[in-house]
Amino acid sequence: MAGKTALLVLAHQEKTSFNYAMNDVALQTLKQRGWNVLESDLYAQKFKSTLSRDDIKGKLKDPNHFKYAVETTLAWKEGRLSRDIVEEQKKIEAADLVIFQFPMYWFGLPSLLKGWVERVFTSGFAYSLQEMYSNGPFTNKKAMLSFTTGASESAFSPKGMHGDINAVLWPIQNGILNFCGFQVLPPQISYAVSHIPQEARTEMLENWKKRLENIWEEKPIQYIPVQDFDLPDCTLKKEIIEANSESRYGITVGQHLGKALPVDSQVKSTDTKL
Repeated sequence: MAGKTALLVLAHQEKTSFNYAMNDVALQTLKQRGWNVLESDLYAQKFKSTLSRDDIKGKLKDPNHFKYAVETTLAWKEGRLSRDIVEEQKKIEAADLVIFQFPMYWFGLPSLLKGWVERVFTSGFAYSLQEMYSNGPFTNKKAMLSFTTGASESAFSPKGMHGDINAVLWPIQNGILNFCGFQVLPPQISYAVSHIPQEARTEMLENWKKRLENIWEEKPIQYIPVQDFDLPDCTLKKEIIEANSESRYGITVGQHLGKALPVDSQVKSTDTKL
């Protein structure tokens, strides 16, 4: 792993938090293993999370009917995106691995981190109609979520009050990371950190450190490649559906074919061939 570059994207407002501790463990462990580590501490940077015309420098293509995606795509091509967006994009370009560290809010990303995604992952840079999912721009990069929850692991089980964590993660891991082409590593989930003893939190930090020591060798979560879908309707090819007709489970959380969701497919990698 020596010579690799990691980007740590941290979204927590409190330096004494467990999320900060997890980020520090990642920073120190990766550096000790020879990684070059870049950081984006979004609260410390006072990163702007709202989309606006200020994200584009120079004249707009159509100032009377502002379309954010259209204008930022053109601005990216012409080097006219705002400085803060460009700085974050440069970090992503340099990174082999991106780790997102955050507390899960309302079953998703904190608003600041969601805004970072919306502003930084611009059309052209992070995706296009021709480059998405397995053909996305970041296919040579790996990414993963490391987050805390307020509730226990049992609450996020298939029979838990909050529902299956695999379903909760699908919009983020597939809809953002896989969509942009990242190889998505299984998430590091720290359940109920506010409700467990200090000894348990210390153990979580130690387990995270051990995992990071060989993180680059981990196998990513498997998703269905673009070539397995018919265009332009973007649905699974007939032969893919037929090949999975006898399976008890769906292929993925999203492409489940009306069957039971594949067990733990968003929280661990498998050797199963899609």
